[in-house]
Amino acid sequence: MKWSLKKWCGERDYILFLLGINSGIRVSDLLKFKIHEIKGKKKVTIREGKTKKPRDIYLTNIYDELNNYIATLEDTEWLFPSRKGDKAISRIQVYRQFNKAADMVDITDGIGTHTMRKTFGYWHYRQFKDIAELQTILNHSHPQITLDYIGITDEQIENNMKNFVL
Repeated sequence: MKWSLKKWCGERDYILFLLGINSGIRVSDLLKFKIHEIKGKKKVTIREGKTKKPRDIYLTNIYDELNNYIATLEDTEWLFPSRKGDKAISRIQVYRQFNKAADMVDITDGIGTHTMRKTFGYWHYRQFKDIAELQTILNHSHPQITLDYIGITDEQIENNMKNFVL
C-alpha cells in the first residue's frame, strides 16, 4: 500500500498514510496539521477532535521522510494541502486516493480513512501485546472496545487458548 501510494498517488498521500499508520491519529486530526506545527519536531502534542483529550505524537520513526516532504511544500500552510485552493485535502479525497492505491496493488478488502488507525492499533498490539496501553493510546473507554476495534475476536482467542500450553 505504501509503495502504491508513493508511485500512483504522490508524496502527499504517502506521507499522510505513513503518519497515520505510525501514530494512530484519526484522519480528521491528521488533516488539521499545519507545516509549522510539525516541521523539525520529533514530538508534537495535539488535542484530539473527537475526545478533546491531549495526545503526544512521536515522529522520530518517520522524521526524515516527513521533513523531506515538508521541504517540497510551497505556498501553503497545510501539511496535506489540496490541489484546489489554500486548504487541506478533504477526507473524501483521502478515501479516493487510498482506494486508487489499493486497486493498483489488488487489495480488494475495504480501505477507508480509518484503516490507518486500525492498522496502527493492530500492529501495536501484535508488537507489544499490551491492550491496556493501546486502549490509553486510542482513548477507548474499555479494553473490549479496543479488542473489537483491532479485530481480536472471540474465535481468535479460542483458537489461541486451544494451542496454549506451559
